[in-house]
Amino acid sequence: MAVTSVENETAPADDTVERFVGSNAGYYTGQFAYLAEVPGYRLTFNWLAGLFSPVWFGARGLWSWFLVFMLVESFGWIQLLRGWLGDLGQDQLQRAEAIQRTLNMRLEQIQQARETGASSLASLERAAKSLEGALTDALAKAEAASGDALMLILFGLAVIVAAKFAAAITANWVLEDRFIKWKSDPDLPSGIPMERTAIATIVFLIVAGLSSVRFARPDLVPWLLDFPTDREYRLAVGDWIKSGFEWAKQSGAEFFNAITLGVRSLLDGLETVFVGTPWPVIILFVTMLAWLSGGSRVAIFTVAALAYLGVLGFWEKAMTTISLLGAAAMVSVTFGIPLGILCARKPRVFAVVRPILDFMQSMPSFVYLIPVIAFFGAGKPAAIVATLIFGSPPVIRLTVLGLQQVPQSVREAALAFGATSTYLLFRVDLPLAAKTIMAGVNQTILLSLAMVVVASLIGAKGLGEDVLEALQFASEGQGILAGLAILFCALILDRIVAGKTNN
Repeated sequence: MAVTSVENETAPADDTVERFVGSNAGYYTGQFAYLAEVPGYRLTFNWLAGLFSPVWFGARGLWSWFLVFMLVESFGWIQLLRGWLGDLGQDQLQRAEAIQRTLNMRLEQIQQARETGASSLASLERAAKSLEGALTDALAKAEAASGDALMLILFGLAVIVAAKFAAAITANWVLEDRFIKWKSDPDLPSGIPMERTAIATIVFLIVAGLSSVRFARPDLVPWLLDFPTDREYRLAVGDWIKSGFEWAKQSGAEFFNAITLGVRSLLDGLETVFVGTPWPVIILFVTMLAWLSGGSRVAIFTVAALAYLGVLGFWEKAMTTISLLGAAAMVSVTFGIPLGILCARKPRVFAVVRPILDFMQSMPSFVYLIPVIAFFGAGKPAAIVATLIFGSPPVIRLTVLGLQQVPQSVREAALAFGATSTYLLFRVDLPLAAKTIMAGVNQTILLSLAMVVVASLIGAKGLGEDVLEALQFASEGQGILAGLAILFCALILDRIVAGKTNN
């Protein structure tokens, strides 16, 4: 395998290459021609890229490679300067000083115990002996760390040299790939302008310089250790947010009361159905639904899972859990699918809704409880609202995805035959997107069930309450049994909904 360099390159400059590289066009014309002869990687050596990496990559607009080599070389410079300027044994010396202070205190206590004849003399002497061993160990480690400086310097140099060599043998290959793309897309970065060179240089110096100072000599710039801030800022912002919640509670009291009343009414109706209905009727109905949806295997599994809930005494709490889940899922699906349809048809609406969905999915579930309790208080309605926020995004996103994946040719054919917008939606778009939408419904149900334990923290009854009690009293057996009950509820719903999706 040949290795080419700038010294042996005499190919004439190509005008296209010259406009792309900006300088040294003759060299790069020959390099690009050499690399294009055989597909894949061919070994070349660009000493300029190796000398000035990662600045060379940044100046060429190859920012991803700039980041890679910047991080590697910064790591090398950190190790080199740590070995050259840093005090490697400082941490162990500080530990030895702390041990020495404790040992001096113990020696004073031992002297007092000898004078008074205290019974604790033996234990104090054992403690002092242990501290003496720890002190000797810390001093030995500090001395050994100081002796590692040369090895750290050599290691840092090796990392820097390896990074520069890798940059030198990678540069032409990466630049030739960018050149091929640039010929079809002239908007890609080309040339080597002073602005990009300055930016790459400044960024590299900041990252490598500050990182090296931070690890090698942290005492020189103390503000690098901790972000300069004032605790009063957080307190002031927290008070402002609290005032905002108080204003919203007072201003929207009727609105929140209306939501609470609606959610409670829906929940009471579902609890009447699931908790009040005789258990044989529930088992028969759910088993028939599972059989119609997923077949005989799903029906048998459903009977076994429901029997587990009944035999181990989880029946009533399981039905309460399903009532909570049903209320949250019904609201999520009722509002989620129409909102997903609107977002699929109105990209501007989706541009507004998408960040909200990202926020709802990224925020930890426990954080939802803070505003929910503030606006709705503790109890089942608040638990349903928290579950609704946590479980709604999948059905909205997958509704949008399903409608966006409907073939445009099918829609155009329907419109050509005179289909109205309503007919197009209900007879073309939704049937073709049904599997994706049902997958979103399935995910919403399962995510809602995942909130069962969290919802129990704010007064929601059900299986989550048993899991929470098991955590509080370290009752492993009861916690596992309650967790399996939640699992079986989830699997029953998943098999039924998945069976509908696959039909």
